[in-house]
Amino acid sequence: MVISNLPEPIVTFAGYKGSIQNCSPLTVSEYVNDIVLFFRYIIVSRRGEKPEKVEMTEVSLEGLDYSLAGSVRTDEIYSYMLYLASGRDNGARIRARRLSAIKAFYKYHTVKSHKLEENPAKDIETPKVKPALPKYLTLDESIKLLESVPRECPTYERDYCILTLFLNCGMRLSELVGIDLAHIDSDLSKLYVTGKGNKMRMVYLNSACRRALEEYLNVRQSKATEHGQPIIDKEALFLSSRRKRISDKMVQALVYRYLDLAGLGGRGLSVHKLRHTAATLMCSEGDVDILAVKEILGHEQLTTTQIYTHLSNKKLRDATEANPLAKIKN
Repeated sequence: MVISNLPEPIVTFAGYKGSIQNCSPLTVSEYVNDIVLFFRYIIVSRRGEKPEKVEMTEVSLEGLDYSLAGSVRTDEIYSYMLYLASGRDNGARIRARRLSAIKAFYKYHTVKSHKLEENPAKDIETPKVKPALPKYLTLDESIKLLESVPRECPTYERDYCILTLFLNCGMRLSELVGIDLAHIDSDLSKLYVTGKGNKMRMVYLNSACRRALEEYLNVRQSKATEHGQPIIDKEALFLSSRRKRISDKMVQALVYRYLDLAGLGGRGLSVHKLRHTAATLMCSEGDVDILAVKEILGHEQLTTTQIYTHLSNKKLRDATEANPLAKIKN
């Protein structure tokens, strides 16, 4: 979907999220998709049609202007939420995200752009979302994943380094793909990644990361140019076979491939689950302070990080056993 081809109320909102709030292109796209679906619902329902019977992707947004956006009523948003639940089978988490986009849209146009006078979403409660424990790999499974990369693979050093950074540093996919050579300290002790909101974050590298990174850097140039072609994205750390910065999709594909090779496929695991794995192992196996994990992961709020403390009862059991009364017999 090309954002510039959308109606002005959506384009200006997207511009604000991207240029002022520094949201990533992916985040902006998600906001836009949610707003587009909402106004397609409004258009269809006002025509007297049943949204459940309409292919929403084919609904034109022609005629969506500030007048139409400003005419939306609170009860229409409630009806839309019901449609998401019953007509699209969206769970509470997705409904909460879609409502958040609507709230952000109307808040921007009433408080910032002043194109609208009323915010019909202001007082609507967000659906209650039950915190879900994230999926992750155990220590043994993490080792099995690393061992699944065949040494005879032409991209062994690159792929092994990518998995090592994910499992040890808890990087986001976009953070890893965006690493430049200039972001790495000369002694390989740390590197810098660009996280959410375009904020730079320093990531310390442990010995496993340093070894994997050093091995990859030793062959990066030679393997990328083995057919006599120059590297296109010279500043990028991780390169594809086309000598360009490796893409998100390629990283996702290689992670899925090695999960399958390790016998871990079909469990809903993904690149992001490797981030969960790193955090979980730090909390449950590494005895790392939760505040330190928060900084390592680049979380804004401690509550986001605290979910990892619920994934293992080991510390709780150890704490109970440490009570001096634990060995008293009756």
